[in-house]
Amino acid sequence: MINFGTLITAMISPFNEEGDLDYNVAIDLAHHLVKTGTDTLLLSGTTGESPTLTHNEEYELYKCFVREFKGKVPLMAGTGSNSTRTAIEATQKAEKIGVDASLQVVPYYNKPSQEGMYQHFKTIAEHTSLPIMLYNIPGRTGVNMQPETIARLAEIPQIFGIKEAAGSVAQVAEIKALVPEDFKIYSGDDGLTVAFMQAGAIGAVSVASHLCGAELKEMIKKAGSGDWASALAQSKGLNDLFDALFITANPTPVKYALRQGGFRVGIPRLPLVDVTEAEAALILKSIQIHGLI
Repeated sequence: MINFGTLITAMISPFNEEGDLDYNVAIDLAHHLVKTGTDTLLLSGTTGESPTLTHNEEYELYKCFVREFKGKVPLMAGTGSNSTRTAIEATQKAEKIGVDASLQVVPYYNKPSQEGMYQHFKTIAEHTSLPIMLYNIPGRTGVNMQPETIARLAEIPQIFGIKEAAGSVAQVAEIKALVPEDFKIYSGDDGLTVAFMQAGAIGAVSVASHLCGAELKEMIKKAGSGDWASALAQSKGLNDLFDALFITANPTPVKYALRQGGFRVGIPRLPLVDVTEAEAALILKSIQIHGLI
């Protein structure tokens, strides 16, 4: 199994002035992320605006990144869907292109039962050889995948871990108690990373790492070594940034912050819109405080 490390960045998708996906800027940004501590690059997740990317855009993005990074940095593709057949097709296409792993989100909107979730992910796993990371984010999907369901899925060899974003430390602890020792739990919430690690997570799938990857990598390393006091203090010191990056729908704030840092990533696609003046002022204040521009 590939070592995906402790810091995975859920990459934004840069758009040019015409609103088209800018593959060159994406590559440049990815190099910056790797230099600042990112272990694995996650493409076309929610932060990458997957709901408004076409499949052809996603596949071209994968091709560009495979050409640039294959064998150097693990590449994970967000190929999940609320249609099992669509998820299978997208995952098989990504596998053929050459990515290293797949992120599979709990089906959104149609609110499957726990058994439905289990069968969904099990069926996807039966149709690909890629390592699979589950993604539980009830705030977006409308339903929470229970620890018992995650434990059942952890018995499937290629399902190696989960991005857990239900916001519950207790749930992370329960998952950890039920799954095999080698099953990897990642925090899906930057602000809860250290608390989740205290409960059994090994790192984070991060948005803030676009801006403060080195600091997050250091924080995760401290937590991993048991230096909880230092890790918690570092996390607390970044709380205003974590809050600012989610003042409105992700990835709107982080795209604004990156633009202030000189990255030509554009604004989100509709139905998301750019930050308001008040939101911009708050984000700008936070990134200036932390010396990120």
